[in-house]
Amino acid sequence: MITTEFKKAIDQAENIVIFTHVGPDGDALGSMTAMGQLLTARGKQITMVVDSPIPPRFSYLPFIDKVQAKLDAASVFDLIITLDCGDEERPGKPLKQLKQKPTLINIDHHVTNTYFGDINWVDPKATSTAEMLYQLFVALDVAFTPDMATSLLTGLVTDTLGFRTPNVSANTLKIGGALMDTGADLTIITAQTLNLQPMSTLRLWQTGLNHMKLEDGLMWTTISREERARAGHRGDSSSGLVNFLADVDRAAIGVVLMEMDDGEIRVGFRCQPPYDVSGLATELGGGGHPQAAGCTLEGPLAKAEVMLVDKCKELISQQTPACDNGRFE
Repeated sequence: MITTEFKKAIDQAENIVIFTHVGPDGDALGSMTAMGQLLTARGKQITMVVDSPIPPRFSYLPFIDKVQAKLDAASVFDLIITLDCGDEERPGKPLKQLKQKPTLINIDHHVTNTYFGDINWVDPKATSTAEMLYQLFVALDVAFTPDMATSLLTGLVTDTLGFRTPNVSANTLKIGGALMDTGADLTIITAQTLNLQPMSTLRLWQTGLNHMKLEDGLMWTTISREERARAGHRGDSSSGLVNFLADVDRAAIGVVLMEMDDGEIRVGFRCQPPYDVSGLATELGGGGHPQAAGCTLEGPLAKAEVMLVDKCKELISQQTPACDNGRFE
C-alpha cells in the first residue's frame, strides 16, 4: 500500500493529470472516474485523458463527461497518475507528448507491470485496479459517495466478469457489498457493462465465429480490417469474443487476432487455470494477467496468425498437465 507516499504526492500537487490505457474497459474508466472524484473533493485541478473512444455503455459513469481524448501541447502538471496500465506505452500518445514529466504514480494489478513510475503500487493478486483503489480510499479515510461507489463497483464487476474469475476472494465480495451499501446499483452496472451489446459487436462476433478454428487445444479466430468495417466495429478489442472462445470445453487457450485500420494486429488471449498466457503476451511485447492478456503484432494478418498459432500450440504442450495429455487429441 502506498498510502503515505500517495497522500504526500497529492497534497503537494495542484494540477494533476490522470491516464488510463487505450481501449478502456470498465476497470480503466471506473478507476479513473473514482480517482477524479477523490482528487476533486480534495480541491485539486484534474485532467483525465483516454487516448481512445469511450464505449457508450459507460455513459452512466459519474465524471465520464469530463474525460478528454487529447491534451493541450502546452499543458503542465504537478503530478501524473496512471491507472490500470501495465507499461508506459499503454496510455498511448498523450503521455508521451508531455513536455515536462513530473512525479508519476503507477497504480496497477497486472502481473506483467514494468514498474515504470516514480512511485509504483502494483498488486497482481488484486482482481482489479478498482479493488486496489477501494483499499487506498479506506486507508485515506475517504467519505465514500454513491457516485464514487458506482465507479469502483464498475471496475470490480467488469474485471471479474461479474465476480466469476479465479482471483475473486471473499474479500472481493465484501468490497462489492460495501460499495452496494454505499449506493452503487449492481443490477444497472452488470446490465450496462456485461450484458448490453451494440449490434456492431454481434456482427463482429458473427464474423469471428464463422472463422473459428480448433486444433490441439487452441481455439482461435481472425478478423480483417475489411470485416471490422463491415461490422461497423470501432473498438480495438473483440468485445468479449475471446472469452467466449476460451470457454469451449475442448480449448486450453482462446485467441482473437483482429486487424486494425493501420494494419497492426491486436491480439487477445484468454485461458483457464492451470494455463497462463501472460508470459507469451510479454514475450510478444504485450502483457496482462495469467488468464487474460494481449499484445499488438505487425501485419499482415495471415503471417501473424501462423506465428501465433505455432507459439500457442507450443505453450499448450508445455503447460498441459500429464493427466490431461489426451484431452486435446
